[in-house]
Amino acid sequence: MAAPYQTIEHTVEHEIEIRRSRFICALAPAATEEAARAFVAERRRLYADATHNCSAYVVGERVRRADDDGEPGGTAGTPMLEMLTRRGFADVAAVVTRYFGGVLLGAGGLARAYGGAVGETLDRAAVVEMVPAAVVTVSVGHAQAGRLESDLRASPYALRGVDYGSKVAFEVAVAEDRLPVFEEWIASITAGRADTVRGGTVHLAR
Repeated sequence: MAAPYQTIEHTVEHEIEIRRSRFICALAPAATEEAARAFVAERRRLYADATHNCSAYVVGERVRRADDDGEPGGTAGTPMLEMLTRRGFADVAAVVTRYFGGVLLGAGGLARAYGGAVGETLDRAAVVEMVPAAVVTVSVGHAQAGRLESDLRASPYALRGVDYGSKVAFEVAVAEDRLPVFEEWIASITAGRADTVRGGTVHLAR
């Protein structure tokens, strides 16, 4: 079963200074790896004169990437990634830009700085809880379709699409813990004349 996770609503930026080095962290929502890569590239263009632009991102349940961008191996991107995953975040890209201040921090100091920059920025982000949801197809005859579509659009359930064929099929995303209530509601408003089929799993904002 899919697990809930947290993501962020908007891009957020925060800067810290450690022993005269500046660490500028930016986080952005990234629902795809392409979006994450584009955000990393954008930050690198914006801060092309920086000493390092280190990055990490988590997309979905499988994609996890980290880049030290010239810092000693495992001292930048990895602690950034660990901070995201330990805090339960996904669909988030992080870039920490460093302007070297002339004082070496050592491997431990670097890891604390990069991980800490991400942690402090997460503390300032607008967090969205994402919960597992089933994609349910609700099919009715054409005579009932207009009323059902109106009811669905006015409901708290996420209408994802409508397909007009021999019947009208509505694709609805329903949080897993609300499925029994949803199915009872559909049966009630259609007088039991709707067919419902559960499909795949997605995530919805709580």
